[in-house]
Amino acid sequence: MKSIYKIALKSATLSAAAIALTVPALAADLRIGLQDDPDVLDPHRARTFVGRIVLTSMCDKLFDINDKLEIQPQLAKEWKWSENGKTLHVKLREDGKFHDGATITAADVKANLERAKTLPESLRKSEIAAIDKIEVLDDTSLDIHVTKHDAALLTQLSDRAGMILSPKAFTDGEFTQNPVCSGPYKFTSRVQNDRIVLEKFADYWDAANYHFDKVTYLPIQDSTVRFANLRSGDFDLIERLASSDIEAAKSDKNLTYLPVTSIGYQALTFNLTKGDKDSFPIGHDKRIRQAFELSLDRNAINEVVGQGVFQPAHQPFPPSSFAYNPKYDAVTRDVEKAKQLMKEAGHERISFELAFGNSTTSQQVYELIQAMSSEAGFDISLRPTEFAALQSTLKEKSYEVGQSGWSGRADPDGNIHQFDTCKGSLNDAGFCNEKIDALLEEARGLQDQAQRKALYDQAQEILQDELPIIYLYYQPWIFATRANLKGFSAHPDGMIRLKGVTLEQ
Repeated sequence: MKSIYKIALKSATLSAAAIALTVPALAADLRIGLQDDPDVLDPHRARTFVGRIVLTSMCDKLFDINDKLEIQPQLAKEWKWSENGKTLHVKLREDGKFHDGATITAADVKANLERAKTLPESLRKSEIAAIDKIEVLDDTSLDIHVTKHDAALLTQLSDRAGMILSPKAFTDGEFTQNPVCSGPYKFTSRVQNDRIVLEKFADYWDAANYHFDKVTYLPIQDSTVRFANLRSGDFDLIERLASSDIEAAKSDKNLTYLPVTSIGYQALTFNLTKGDKDSFPIGHDKRIRQAFELSLDRNAINEVVGQGVFQPAHQPFPPSSFAYNPKYDAVTRDVEKAKQLMKEAGHERISFELAFGNSTTSQQVYELIQAMSSEAGFDISLRPTEFAALQSTLKEKSYEVGQSGWSGRADPDGNIHQFDTCKGSLNDAGFCNEKIDALLEEARGLQDQAQRKALYDQAQEILQDELPIIYLYYQPWIFATRANLKGFSAHPDGMIRLKGVTLEQ
């Protein structure tokens, strides 16, 4: 359905025809092409990047970030740390509402944070582990007490850990079947692997700045098909444009090309809990993992698949982060040294299965890795997997080696702690080192960036030796839209924010 926004007439003598010539018609519906199908639409249990995109429109957070990665108000309009850094005082908006019409209160926020901490399958536990208790002061005020100051807490509360859901919905029923949140758009329907439909929430506190009656998210794993749908006009916006389609997007006057440098990465995770040194040697001998890393040419991945936009990564921190250490970029491909390490470990050739999300780009990346590593003695069988199913496989540790992409967080803690600490919510490798835990916990409690970086450097020395995760490249967020989509800007976290976005007809 198409609609035209009304305007106030300055003169009663203006004709309707004149108005039609001067005021653009705006589309009521928006269609967004996703690379993958999201997993569960429950922020406390969700893992996927595309799920975060949908949840961004469904569920308001306590805070948000801007394109400079600075903390911004959302449901929390004011906040302040106590002098000792152990209490965060939060003042909520008075006009926040859930999609069921109930007003959002401090008690609701408390219920959400406690659910994120205690729900058995919550993946947010390690993100907000510092929270000790939440004290409700009145309907719009609360104190969040932490065991010690956590420099990353505000950043975590600007993402899934800080999304506020209706307690009635997650107490009385299966939340993923009927999610009730607090954002500008409310859940309408979902057909698995086909579409997710949201409709505008009329009582949203900032509804005037959201201009679509309906938003439909459609997953298409084939990048070429996704791009073709954009060019034909069936999609209005797509995320993760394939690097091979960049030039076509740039040269098409009907499209807008919108790249942004991300704070996330693509990587490979090794299942260190599988088998033993005889049945699964790469998971139990760091020398074999070191050999595998030396077999990789990240520059080739960048040039052959990435067309120059897959900046090689050797660590979890992007160059824009204060925790980034350039010395690890010196690691280059060395097949002979890789063979020597394999020989020292008692192996000439090693076989394993590599599971990855079934997309055009991933297929190209891992076929290239398969070919490169073969020269050093690795025989890889590739297992393309539907992306949401891959996340379950990683979580359950029913894999050997798996793709592990991460969209990144503004604070470096969000790129390392939950992956590498013993009880980390996303520690799919099963890696556990008490020294790492101590270093990363100490880094969370400091405010001085130089002191924190020194601790991250110490942690990296251990991780670069053990290699539970091998980083491949920094994930670029490349958006493309129809040229008549106005007001959309790309953020480094890769989220699609629809405030102020319109589509001219």
